[in-house]
Amino acid sequence: MDFGSITEFLANKTILITGATGFIAKILLEKILRVQPNVNKLYLLIRASDAQALEARLQDEVLGKELFKVLREKWGSSFESFVSDKISAVAGDTSYENLGLTDDQVKEMYNDIDIVINVAATTRFDERYDIALGVNTLGPKHVIDFAKNCINIKLLIHVSTAYVCGEKAGIISEKAHAMGEALNGLVGLDIENEKKIVAETLSNLKANDVPEKVIRQTMKNLGSQRAKLYGWPNAYVFTKAMGEMLVGQLRGSLSVVIMRPTIVCSTLKEPFSGWVEGCRTIDSIAVMYGKGYLSLFSGDGSSVLDLIPADMFVNSIIVAMKTHINQSNLTVYQVGSSYRNPITFDEVHDILFRYFTKNPWTNRDGNLVKIRRGFVLSNIFIFEIIFSLLHFIVQMALILASRMGGSSLQHSLLNFDKKLKIAMRLVELYKPYVFFKGIFADTNTEKLLITARENGLDEDAFNFDPLSVNWKDYFFNIHLPSIVKSLF
Repeated sequence: MDFGSITEFLANKTILITGATGFIAKILLEKILRVQPNVNKLYLLIRASDAQALEARLQDEVLGKELFKVLREKWGSSFESFVSDKISAVAGDTSYENLGLTDDQVKEMYNDIDIVINVAATTRFDERYDIALGVNTLGPKHVIDFAKNCINIKLLIHVSTAYVCGEKAGIISEKAHAMGEALNGLVGLDIENEKKIVAETLSNLKANDVPEKVIRQTMKNLGSQRAKLYGWPNAYVFTKAMGEMLVGQLRGSLSVVIMRPTIVCSTLKEPFSGWVEGCRTIDSIAVMYGKGYLSLFSGDGSSVLDLIPADMFVNSIIVAMKTHINQSNLTVYQVGSSYRNPITFDEVHDILFRYFTKNPWTNRDGNLVKIRRGFVLSNIFIFEIIFSLLHFIVQMALILASRMGGSSLQHSLLNFDKKLKIAMRLVELYKPYVFFKGIFADTNTEKLLITARENGLDEDAFNFDPLSVNWKDYFFNIHLPSIVKSLF
């Protein structure tokens, strides 16, 4: 197979990309348009109530982003006509059958599409269970049902996450999830039953006229409970795992690739270094630390933080696309760095300290925030006890301050309590990952890279080798400056 012709391979293809307003999907879209302007058509599935809202989301959340500045410069005044010719945005939702599309849209797309790339997902760890189940589990089912009806379909790529493994330790292989297989061995995991539980819970809540705020929290709690029952730490990875199960069960003879990225972070190189959007997993901690909110961490310093720059992950998708077109197998690729180019939490902590010491943040009052090297507690129970005690002490101090009329002291105490709550929430959300003892084997991904190299891969354009990343340089000169610019 000639991997020197990847750009030629993309020519004249018609591709459906779901979750088109998301971080990964936008980078994939920009890459395809930049390297192969002769792609036939790119259908972008975007949730929107009507045509006006669809166009607004396309412009504001996709094409209007800084990510597209290189493409805009390349095409100049012709940019709008170029993207108009190549992009067909459609209002839909993977949570629904036929992706929520009209009959006319479905008919046209069934005849046109060669490749489907499902990137749609909700990535919140504490998402409502009804939403997470709809997007992350039933979404892949609806996407694969749609793909199998496409007359010229040659491949489905489903973007999952490496963390569908839960909290497993040791080497984690690129193995597909079997239907109904729980991580803790518990029998009885049934997706239809999960749907019924969600429907009954919602029905009971609405019948009792429960406020929306209570419904939201109840559904979040339900997701957490159902996930932990079967051995997953949160609703996000639980519903993503069930989505993989449905993809494997329903694909028939369709060629399917499941891409499992680890923690996707800012771009290393393309279309320029350091493009990031939103607060990625590790960035929440970095932001709070840089702002002086976090000086006490909980985690295992020897645990490996598994990262992959977003543009490298997108490159792996495109190379896998070229490899598996018109095959009939199911292949899983774990795309990360922990197996061949690991970086530990201790190393990241040291980088954060050195960076924010050299480049302190200026707060709202115009003062430089001086940070100190954080104290890391490797025992989560001691950490939680300390924070609970601190919270209790602050509450008692607030009562005394209110009686004494100390408004300035009250303000300081409230501010400190806010920081405590933020830290406690971060710890609760990321506890499964800061103590994570798994290493993601990337055997299939490495074989893909080796085969592509041996057959003419242009690594300047399609590199996805984690060994090529110098993590200290990346953090200090690319990633941290970019999140300071975009998030602070």
